[in-house]
Amino acid sequence: MPPVSLRVLISGGGIAGNALAFFLARQGHDVTVVERFPNLRATGLQIDLRGPGIEVLRRMGLEDAFRAKAAPEQGMQWVDSSGRRRAYFPANTSGSGRQSFSSEFEIMRGDLCRLLYDAARACKNPPRYIFGTSVQSLEHNNNNDNDNDNSTVEVRFEDGKTDRFDLVVGADGQWSRTRRMMVGSGLQDGMHRVPGLYFAYFTMRRPMEEGDEYLATSYMAPGRRGMLTRRHSSEEMQVMLSCKTDPNRLENVPRGDVKREKEVMAEIFKGAGWLTEDILKAMSVADDFYLERYGLVKLPSWSSGRVTLVGDAAYCPTVLSGMGTTCAMVGAYILAGEIGKYCAQGGGSGNGSHKSSGLVTALGNYEQRFRPFMDKMQEGILEKAESQWAMAGSAFGIGVLNCFMSLVSFFKLNIADIFGIRETVKGWELPDYTATVPDEA
Repeated sequence: MPPVSLRVLISGGGIAGNALAFFLARQGHDVTVVERFPNLRATGLQIDLRGPGIEVLRRMGLEDAFRAKAAPEQGMQWVDSSGRRRAYFPANTSGSGRQSFSSEFEIMRGDLCRLLYDAARACKNPPRYIFGTSVQSLEHNNNNDNDNDNSTVEVRFEDGKTDRFDLVVGADGQWSRTRRMMVGSGLQDGMHRVPGLYFAYFTMRRPMEEGDEYLATSYMAPGRRGMLTRRHSSEEMQVMLSCKTDPNRLENVPRGDVKREKEVMAEIFKGAGWLTEDILKAMSVADDFYLERYGLVKLPSWSSGRVTLVGDAAYCPTVLSGMGTTCAMVGAYILAGEIGKYCAQGGGSGNGSHKSSGLVTALGNYEQRFRPFMDKMQEGILEKAESQWAMAGSAFGIGVLNCFMSLVSFFKLNIADIFGIRETVKGWELPDYTATVPDEA
């Protein structure tokens, strides 16, 4: 195993953070993961992997473990207000070709988070996890005024403790505090909002009845309102409510004010038809409710000095891309791969020249290799978010939309293409870093 060469702090113990911790620990680095929640946040609804994300999972050696936890979704159906099926799109389980709306690699977020966490902890040099606190401030610190080879980042945590690291990585999500610290006060933090566009997520108890299947079910209602349910167990369903509404209805509600968020969403969806009454009743008592204010993250640079970003903190492609989890996994893989190429051979913590020059090169290459992929993933996302609700304003528009989806289903077109999900980028290839990752199996 290569000698420990970098002390790395990862802020955020989600998908991107745990994937990165796994790869860096395999390389022999001294990794600390800090998570503001009191324990591993193994919650959240259904997510999937596509394209290069599936290949990264395979290179981690976790495909079998993933499949053992996979959600049993068979496909997606489109229904009208009476619940009548208007279109059906089965999952592609052939093992080849483009995925449909339902990927062959569907899983609950908590299960994937736990899978990555357990894999990281099983490394010979496992990461250290610190729960219940977060980064309060960052300060670059040069130990030698004439040479920044020995520079570090001094970190102050919310619990009052301080420490120094060779590299700090923000993997703390769409509303990343690390990103705001990195870009500085008074500057754009890279968040590009679409005011008035919201997505609410929660689970509801609804036991399966005779004839029920493990299907995602999509329903559109007049007034630019949408519902999606997904069946992951025989006892519960997941619910996603989406709407394009007057921004004033929710913009002034503080993020995390769950009581008020639920009240406003109930007002918006009242009378929407289909299962609305049952869904709103379940939402009122749900303890896992989360409201997402729609926004895309796009920065001119993902790094500053010895601070860098990965996953949604750096390049959130939004729920409309269908590629958020894949981008997080692939980004973590490439960041760790470049660090492995240029820093793992740098020796112990006293060998500053190797660490500094290698880290600068690694961070630059991380962005150079992955930005073309992310630029394509984010292309047209904001424009699509503004325009795609046009037909959903009236009952007539919904009728036309239902007929259109029926035709798409009849001609067996790929619904992922209709939704604009890009699984990969033409001409872009996933780098191979297997030579930099020791085999611990």
